[in-house]
Amino acid sequence: MATLSIAEIRALEAIEKLDDPAKLRALLANARTRGATAVADAAFTKLCGIQPSAAPGTVEFDVWQSVYALEEMLRYERGKTVRLSRTRQKIQRDGELKTVADLTLKPEASEGFNLLVDIGHPELLFEAVVLRHPESFDETVQAAARDRLNKANLDIERVIASARGNHG
Repeated sequence: MATLSIAEIRALEAIEKLDDPAKLRALLANARTRGATAVADAAFTKLCGIQPSAAPGTVEFDVWQSVYALEEMLRYERGKTVRLSRTRQKIQRDGELKTVADLTLKPEASEGFNLLVDIGHPELLFEAVVLRHPESFDETVQAAARDRLNKANLDIERVIASARGNHG
């Protein structure tokens, strides 16, 4: 593990106290420019964790944290604000649980699934949400989530454990 500079340690301390998305985005962009991976990762995680209006630890919180994470990734990738309009509309129409179940049951992994895996945040996948909240999803959905994570060569227990750590 790389040793952090004093500036990186100070940035990590600042991130813990920040709750302003614009300031976190600025810190995230600066960290990415400087190659400060630990700072960028912490800023990204915090940014995704402060945006949902639901209570941390709930299915709703986890779903919205995932939506915001993908939108932030796409914002960075495309250089402009991007909304997951179809996902947001489906949530509005069908609710968080049905949306997550339907997307988990699709035969192929989504682009968002691949993006979250590629940047090292599988804990934000809808499949992780399913397994973190087994009381909210039937066994068919849970089996599909486990299958997709296994096919991606992800350690399911680690994905679930790291996600629980994000709830403070």
